[in-house]
Amino acid sequence: MHESSRNAAKVGSGERRYAGCRKDLTGGLCIETACWGLVRKERKKKRKWHSLIDKVWNWRNLNEAWEKVKQNRGAGGIDDVTIDEFERNLEQNLNEIQRLLRQDRYVPKPVKRVYIPKPDGKQRPLGIPTIRDRVVQQALKNVIEPIFEAEFLDSSFGYRPGKSAKQAIEQIETVRDEGHEWVVDADIKAFFDTVNHEKLIDAVAERISDGRVLGLIRAFLEADIMEQGQGRAKNVVGTPQGGVISPLLANIYLHYFDERMAELGFEVVRYADDVLVLCGSEEEAEEAISHVKEILEELELTLHPQKTKIKNFSEGVDFLGFTVYVSHKVPRKEAVRKYKGAVRRATRRNLPINLEMVIQGLNPVVIGWGNYFKIANVNWLYKELDGWTRMRLRAFKEKRKSYNSNRRILNAFLRNLGLKSLSSLLNPGW
Repeated sequence: MHESSRNAAKVGSGERRYAGCRKDLTGGLCIETACWGLVRKERKKKRKWHSLIDKVWNWRNLNEAWEKVKQNRGAGGIDDVTIDEFERNLEQNLNEIQRLLRQDRYVPKPVKRVYIPKPDGKQRPLGIPTIRDRVVQQALKNVIEPIFEAEFLDSSFGYRPGKSAKQAIEQIETVRDEGHEWVVDADIKAFFDTVNHEKLIDAVAERISDGRVLGLIRAFLEADIMEQGQGRAKNVVGTPQGGVISPLLANIYLHYFDERMAELGFEVVRYADDVLVLCGSEEEAEEAISHVKEILEELELTLHPQKTKIKNFSEGVDFLGFTVYVSHKVPRKEAVRKYKGAVRRATRRNLPINLEMVIQGLNPVVIGWGNYFKIANVNWLYKELDGWTRMRLRAFKEKRKSYNSNRRILNAFLRNLGLKSLSSLLNPGW
């Protein structure tokens, strides 16, 4: 085991992430920057924050929260109120939210539960709050996130300002190159569905003692679940995926895990509930698993016995869509299959639109996927996928099956119609 862990020392890195926060139209600092300024002054004191609810219902904060919710779009909740409908009565809606928060009478509406398919054929539950509740959750997040960002370790990368999946992969490679060739791929079983409410509130209360803020967080945690065909059900455990504040609460909950593992000297890379422990030997990896299991049990969480494995980079380690090897990384095969599936849907031969419109719909798929994976060793893969994509477009144009040898529609013609290629993301001059 290492004599010390770099993660234990790298706390409080959130300061730089708020440095560029925008100002409002009056020239005043946005609520996140203002809150961070307070946190920075008091961080060394490890103080508790007593009076925060007025920052939550602050009018500027509610407006900033609304702008973020509007930007993220998304479907309406159980009341079927859409983003556009909420905006038509924006001032009235925000006034009502502010009034209820000031009077300590705000009650979240039930969360609408839907299911989205997973790669293994199973379904993942997703909770959709109402637009109103999303605004309040975002306003709450604006205020409390800087407090906890000042404490989080640099081993945590998921859903944090200024952190990214790219940085997580780079950290894995850095630690790997220092001699950590063995990895514990720790799969936390049904994490979001099994978070203990009391333990989570206790974790928040370590830094926040404002009872009204704690009560608001509890209200969101305990909001009923509405599921089609199932009616209304109490939520006694877990934090629904889909809530604005859920990722932050997840990081608060798992911060104890990060600290304990750092104290033990282990090198951890965590992205929300996806956890890797990088070790110098297989024996150390075995030891790490026992510690991971013990710490998670304290949090009333469990490791998935079949999915938790010890691996060596020589066989490839899967994380965040990448497979990382000893000297290189590539997109996972499943990621490539998903990309091809998205391209197939965008280029179906029976779509009632012309080729140019197909390309307009396809480009965001190409750009999004390509930019995410371009940090990997993908030159050959991108060329291969570009050729396959052009084949799909030729098939659409001719309304029949096409093959690689079919060059009736030249590549230059497709580029002139605006087609973006994966290879052009690696070579902008292409």
